[in-house]
Amino acid sequence: MAEPVLKAENVTKYFDIGGGLFKKADKVHAVENVSFSLYDGETLGIVGESGSGKSTLARVILGLVPITSGKVFYNGNDITGIKGPNAKYLRQELQMVFQDPYASLNPRLKIGNAIMEPMLVNKVVQTKEDAKKRTLELLELVGLHAQAADRFPHEFSGGQRQRVGIARALAMNPKILICDESVSALDVSVQAQILNLFNKLKKQLKLTYMFIGHDLSVVKYISDRILVMYLGEVIEMAETEELFSHTLHPYTKALISAIPLPTTEKQDDRILLEGDIPSTVNPPSGCRFCMRCFMAKEKCRHEHPKLEEIRPGHFVSCHYWNELEGGAEID
Repeated sequence: MAEPVLKAENVTKYFDIGGGLFKKADKVHAVENVSFSLYDGETLGIVGESGSGKSTLARVILGLVPITSGKVFYNGNDITGIKGPNAKYLRQELQMVFQDPYASLNPRLKIGNAIMEPMLVNKVVQTKEDAKKRTLELLELVGLHAQAADRFPHEFSGGQRQRVGIARALAMNPKILICDESVSALDVSVQAQILNLFNKLKKQLKLTYMFIGHDLSVVKYISDRILVMYLGEVIEMAETEELFSHTLHPYTKALISAIPLPTTEKQDDRILLEGDIPSTVNPPSGCRFCMRCFMAKEKCRHEHPKLEEIRPGHFVSCHYWNELEGGAEID
């Protein structure tokens, strides 16, 4: 099997807090012992509710947030906490498309200048004329007219601004694009357009994606494999079709049941999770999902389940995965 282009080993990120209701030693367990491999040309979807640690994981991998422990490798090289000239090179290879396209753009900077700026600063092009030419090519590539270069961010719709964000990320000629909730703020019809654009660019530019989202139906559409996170941990990971046909974790089952279906009939098989998400400052000592799980037993409250490979490429962290419909079918 080919070597992964990006690899995370036991990546952990804690945020220190103190004051108010919290003790000085308290920490937010944002990401804990997350490991995965990303292979050249694939799209790895990362899904979970708000607060599951998806965006923090992306920022740790990119070095935007310092890591607490663990390792990150790119093309076999350790890039954990990388600094200096090598970090500059890495910024070109790994780029990010942010959730809010308006917040990620300078409102006082015209779109053309916003796209040209990283190219000129990082010397991706030799002259300003080359940067202008490349900017017009990128605007056309993401489906915008050349006239857009002379307009400000507030003159665009949300979908158009997201296209600008994609063009700016592509200006650095990256190998990996990390998309952090890149369509969640858009209308459904616009979401479909942006997802199709991502798929088109993947083939045309031979890109590799990490696609973060909370809508499993959207993540399913674009991903080759899916990693499910809950309260900072990976609880299930498998190829997309495998995950849907043999769901092994009750949380993943609940997410799948929440996908809207094109019918007017009442859907009695919905799984409604009860209770609130536990605090990330003081997560449960056993299974982190046990307080909301419809399958939880006494063992779940005291013993933390390990992430195990149940069948080739399919990992799950659950004591009773074989009791879930779909899991019982596995020999």
